Amino acid sequence: MEEITAELVRRLLPPRAPEGHKGTFGRVYVLGGAVGYTGAPVYAGEAAVRAGSGLVHVGVPEEVYPIVAARCAASMASPVPGSYAALLEELRRCDAALIGPGLGRSERAERTVRSLLRDLELPVVLDADGINAAAAHINVLSERPAPTVLTPHEGEFCRLGGDLSGGRERGALDFARRHACVLVLKGPGTLVAAPDGRLLRNTTGNCGMAKGGSGDVLGGIILSLIGQGAEPAEAAACAVWLHGRSGDLCRRELTEYAITPEDLVGRLAAAFRSLGLEE
Repeated sequence: MEEITAELVRRLLPPRAPEGHKGTFGRVYVLGGAVGYTGAPVYAGEAAVRAGSGLVHVGVPEEVYPIVAARCAASMASPVPGSYAALLEELRRCDAALIGPGLGRSERAERTVRSLLRDLELPVVLDADGINAAAAHINVLSERPAPTVLTPHEGEFCRLGGDLSGGRERGALDFARRHACVLVLKGPGTLVAAPDGRLLRNTTGNCGMAKGGSGDVLGGIILSLIGQGAEPAEAAACAVWLHGRSGDLCRRELTEYAITPEDLVGRLAAAFRSLGLEE
């Protein structure tokens, strides 16, 4: 098992082409949101922008679109297309998708997620209710035509059929291998397990980040780095370190009690700067 350190993250981050433009740095899509869950897709979309994406689309149900659009300063919110075919076409114009932040638990949403996992030929990050939608049809992961990254906490991991009886490390690695996915098992010392047997443990973060919305920020960072060209396991490793580093910077200024998801997004620039990228 390898520890995720600043040195490793510097080496794995996708480079920034000096002559690049919006299209160079990835077009990504966040699919989520529902009545009562309007913050999650906002946090994910804004985190993706802050982590370097050129174009970030946030697709939400029409009934919550005005609320979400009013809060998306740099990402582009729009109502989810009315037909599955139109949604699939829209997603296929992107480089990667994050499915699940605030999506809610409805039969239609779960059916849409399962269909997208089958039909989308681009990397997908599954979070929150996206994970729940896949739980009863877990074999779809190993049948996907493109990489999948899952970001469960331990409860969600067990609902997916993960086994923690032999420890977090063994359980994460066995799951990643069995289902041909990258697994980000969240918690203290977040683990990143890849299907090729790589296992990495994060060294940043604190309990002040244990609040609703923090995971949506993480999902947005992973999405952004994949969209910029990072290999999924490497994107996940960089993202969990940056996410945790942002949380540590927040703790220094705000204490562990007062950290919010907005604070995590706001400190991402400082987290990147702490890598010495401009030196």
